[in-house]
Amino acid sequence: MHVLDHLHARGFIHQVTDEPALRVAIDTGTLPVYVGLDPTAKSLHAGHLLPLLCLRWLAEAGLDPIVIIGGGTALIGDPTGKDKTRDMLTAEDIAANKLGLIAQARLFAPNARIVDNADWLCGLGYVSFLRDIGVHFSVNRMLSAETFKQRLEREQGLSFIEFNYTLLQSYDFLELYRRQGCRLQIGGQDQWFNIISGCDLIRRLEGAETWGLTIPLLLMSDGRKMGKTAGGAWWLDPELCSPYHYFQHWLNVADEDVEKLLKLYSYLELDAITVLMADIRVAKRRLAIEATAVVHGRAAAEAADEAARAAFSGGQAADMPTITVATGSSVVAALVAAAFAKSNGEARRLIEGGGVRLGDEVVADVKAVLEGDTLLWAGKKRAVKVVVAPG
Repeated sequence: MHVLDHLHARGFIHQVTDEPALRVAIDTGTLPVYVGLDPTAKSLHAGHLLPLLCLRWLAEAGLDPIVIIGGGTALIGDPTGKDKTRDMLTAEDIAANKLGLIAQARLFAPNARIVDNADWLCGLGYVSFLRDIGVHFSVNRMLSAETFKQRLEREQGLSFIEFNYTLLQSYDFLELYRRQGCRLQIGGQDQWFNIISGCDLIRRLEGAETWGLTIPLLLMSDGRKMGKTAGGAWWLDPELCSPYHYFQHWLNVADEDVEKLLKLYSYLELDAITVLMADIRVAKRRLAIEATAVVHGRAAAEAADEAARAAFSGGQAADMPTITVATGSSVVAALVAAAFAKSNGEARRLIEGGGVRLGDEVVADVKAVLEGDTLLWAGKKRAVKVVVAPG
């Protein structure tokens, strides 16, 4: 199967510029391809993974992978999908965040060339950039881009610095074309305008054909963006989201989302996924194992599965997440400490709704305290081992 047919079958492709020509380019030689990651946080979350997983499949098919860590563009902030200007990050914040993203990118593209666009963006002369690059961009056309149009229609405002982001991302593509012969950029579907602007810039300045490929914005059946829940993001960093909790996120997805997620977030063959879908419970557990293994490794995924099985059978496992609280701590405080609730008020509402248990006993009193080591449940699928220690 051609790699583009494979990506279509797994659900990775939303749009492609001139797909027939891209197929020919892939078939006739090594084609450099890049994805960009702005270090706006110390970790990616599951929703950010799709471009990297797509890059992995392309690299396996023989394309030459490149990852840009956007040390330069992060100083500006991508306005795409935002209803207000991002908070400005300091250079120190960006430097710290870059370390985490580089390590995570290596998991999915171990042979990729990793570059930082600060190397070429931060030294640009402003007037020269406007004369050489800005002259090729139409303000009327930029205002038609969905991100800018929505912000203006909603009267949410758009800063001048954000308006320049498209130029910088386009210039990244131009620089990678000039430095490394890169001719394909991949990203989320919300990056389509920026990607085709880069293709157009290279055509104008270099007379070369390049391509863009975008990945669908993945919404879960409840309407939320992939990788985010009411309890927070599905971070890849185990310090922000343990392998057990990461596993639990996948175990808790809606039945109707399982097949598409198996295709996107596992390395299983498509035929094997079809067989798994005959039993949704088996398929969902396999999804949790495979998706966790992709990020944390097979051993951590199997340990999380064992811990989950032990919790659901009323037992405890060594690898189950554990929190330590002082003697006399409230159940409300424990729920917040376990990240089952964002606030005391949310924890109290969980208790009032009958969704909290200590072991097998439903907690009915919002003032209940912990008297000894126990298993704390929030709903039917989230559990943590609580160790009560002298305060």
